[in-house]
Amino acid sequence: MPDATIIWEWIGLAIRWTHVVTAIAWIGSSFYFIALDLGLQKAEGMPKGAHGEEWQVHGGGFYHIQKYLVAPERMPEHLTWFKWESYATWLSGVALLAVTYWVGSELFLIDPAKMELAQWQAILISAGSLALGWVIYDFLCKSRLGEKPTVLMLLLFVALVIMGWGYDQVFTGRAALLHLGAFTATIMTANVFLIIMPNQRIVVGDLKAGRAPDPKYGKIAKLRSTHNNYLTLPVIFLMLSNHYPLAFASQYNWLIAALVFLMGVTIRHFFNTMHARKGDLWWTWAVTVILFIMIMALSSAGLRQEPLETAEARALTPSQTRLAEAPGYEEVAGYVTGRCSMCHAREPFYEGIYHAPKGLFLETTADITRAAREIYIQAGVTDAMPPANVSFMEPEERDAIIRWYRAAGEARVAGN
Repeated sequence: MPDATIIWEWIGLAIRWTHVVTAIAWIGSSFYFIALDLGLQKAEGMPKGAHGEEWQVHGGGFYHIQKYLVAPERMPEHLTWFKWESYATWLSGVALLAVTYWVGSELFLIDPAKMELAQWQAILISAGSLALGWVIYDFLCKSRLGEKPTVLMLLLFVALVIMGWGYDQVFTGRAALLHLGAFTATIMTANVFLIIMPNQRIVVGDLKAGRAPDPKYGKIAKLRSTHNNYLTLPVIFLMLSNHYPLAFASQYNWLIAALVFLMGVTIRHFFNTMHARKGDLWWTWAVTVILFIMIMALSSAGLRQEPLETAEARALTPSQTRLAEAPGYEEVAGYVTGRCSMCHAREPFYEGIYHAPKGLFLETTADITRAAREIYIQAGVTDAMPPANVSFMEPEERDAIIRWYRAAGEARVAGN
């Protein structure tokens, strides 16, 4: 029977797989319907109440699609509701956040150099900020600003930039960008769950009861759907950013995120305009390239890392102390520093490596004990690290890592 760490690793993979699949389904349907909506055309002979129609070809067949701003005169018996893609994406995302960042808070969430937090405090800030974001956004949308969509989008952009900066003052750079993505995704899913779907149900209920639906519900849903459309690409970037230290390990990571949100606008504006048959705005790609060059410049100018001297002097947490005192630690520390720290260093000296992969350092006792779980998985029970075994880690050394990590786990159980 695999140990708890391996089980958690597989649970994380299963949740991540689910998250990616449901996100593909949600984003795919969202992009499809935005493109469809923008491409609708008036035509002769359309049914009463029809706003526009579109002919499409796919999979060897032809599709004739018509849109009603409110509803047709006669409601069909069957309606397909596009909602579970959004709900499943958010639920799996929160589960992944919990498994990766809450359970692994010492390595991925808490940065002692920024703020000394207990695990429960970090989790409370993490979860509470997601709910707070929706409350603020929803208030702005329901205010008079809802009638001024451009001003509302600008305010939303400012709020996202402030949140990005705020997250970076509290969490690790990796967690800061990931949380900004989760913050934005929570707004998007709440739009579907709390606004778009309830409004659609009101319209359907009125029609079934023989009442004339109020067009305002469709207008509100369209505003929220448009926001979701422009926020999608930045969210994807932020979710992938944890794999790239140049994005998250910069002191300007919050500015990088701000520019990514602007890139999301320029890219979607090109495609939305094209789908609306209003021309191809190629200048938007020039702006996108300029924004991306600015991001690259910011990343290289602002890489931030704790000095080695400071890291060596940092006090260990109770769990780190247990790992450092577990049998075999000194032996393992020698293997890790000898086989891994040429890349995972504040100043790497392995040819072609200029920044520690994943922003992970393995030089001090604090570094090694903080990354113990990753070392156990990547270099102990598997041979994923070092890549292609370039530093020639021996099987006996991997066995020593396994024994040390499991001994620390047994000490924790005995201490409880």
